[in-house]
Order: sequence, then structure tokens, then C-alpha cells
Amino acid sequence: MSRGKDGPEDVDATFAEIVADLRAEGVGLFPDEDLEKPAGKSAEKAEKAETAETSSEKAPRPEAPEAEPDPGWRGGGTSWDKTLFEDDPASGDDEGHFVPPEPPPLPRPRKGAFIVLLFFLLGLLLLIAPTLIGMGTRLGTPLGILALATAIALLLLRVRQGPPPGADPHNGAQV
Repeated sequence: MSRGKDGPEDVDATFAEIVADLRAEGVGLFPDEDLEKPAGKSAEKAEKAETAETSSEKAPRPEAPEAEPDPGWRGGGTSWDKTLFEDDPASGDDEGHFVPPEPPPLPRPRKGAFIVLLFFLLGLLLLIAPTLIGMGTRLGTPLGILALATAIALLLLRVRQGPPPGADPHNGAQV
């Protein structure tokens, strides 16, 4: 292959040689066509490429009967048009429709929860607007941070550790 300054001099001949090499290796051939062994010389490669091209033109391709399009990623047997344009099969009958049970009632808040809420709101008030209760920002900011820290500490102390009341601790995993 002869190359000039910017690339090959005869682009068509170079392209034909590349195609011949690929055809000789079997790239681009259909499964019913014979694969040719790669040859050592470029003239033989070009000749084989020409025979491969003419054999692919002469060999009739088997025509597949037009079947229903593959459903693709869905993997089901229903076509896209049928799914899109027909009635919803789930809307006809309600058999097997899941109805979730009523959720249990929320537990009643205890006295400790009100104390935590009071510390939290007081801490926010002292940080945001300490002048509403007649206190300066110099004293309100540290007291607000202390109140918020107390609320967080009380919340963490209220977290239960261990199994719920009445459960057997030696009974394995609990759901």
C-alpha cells in the first residue's frame, strides 16, 4: 500500500484491499455462504473478495415469512399494538384485586414526647428569634443550641433496644 503525505494515494484501491481482507476472513458474509481462508498475497485476496462479492449477489437470500413482531424486552406474547389499542384486561373484573388491610392506629404520644417537642421548639425559637422573649442573641444562641441538643439526646434515649415486649428473644429473626 503506497501512502502519500496525508494518506493513501488511491483511496478506492486501498478500500477494496481492506474489504477483500475482511471478506477473506469471513466478515460480512451470511451464514449460508462459504468462508474463504485468508491468503498471503494481496492479489489473491482481491480475487477472493471479488468471488465472495459475486457469490453473495448470486446466492438468493431466504425470505422469512412476515411474522408478528417480536415483543422485545417485555418477553410476553402480547404485541405492542394489541396492548396499546385494546381494552385493559384488568379493568373488567375485580377478582384477585388486592385490598390492603386498614393500618393500625397510631400510638398515643406519652409525656416524654411532649417534653422532647417542647425542648425542640424552644431551641428553634431561641436560635431564630430570641428577641421575641426578651433575650439577646448573645445569650439566646448558646441556650438554643443547648435546648436542641437536649431534645436530640432525649429522643435517642427513648429509642427501644431489643425485642418488642412479649416476644421470645431466643426465637430467631423477628418480622
